[in-house]
Amino acid sequence: DMTKRKTHPRIGSDFEDFLRDEGRLEEATAVAIKRVLAWEIQRAMDCAGVSQAEMVRRMKTSRAVVRRLLDDNDPSVTLATISRAALALGKQVRLKLAA
Repeated sequence: DMTKRKTHPRIGSDFEDFLRDEGRLEEATAVAIKRVLAWEIQRAMDCAGVSQAEMVRRMKTSRAVVRRLLDDNDPSVTLATISRAALALGKQVRLKLAA
């Protein structure tokens, strides 16, 4: 019976509120940003013909750091590492806070 069914006007309307209520919004946002960043760095490497080993050499770092940089599920990479990766590829990093 349709008249007895309860409706909730917000169901499915705001995933961010759900994540915020669950305490996971910051984590989800960080992972989403990292996925885009890892994809962009990998794309720039592919376009320039730069291997992971070459990134290690150019950044003067370890393979583990480069692997973490390209791991789209690991949001713990530092801004310094991101900046070194961009410079190694002849790129710039631009950050913007949006409302």
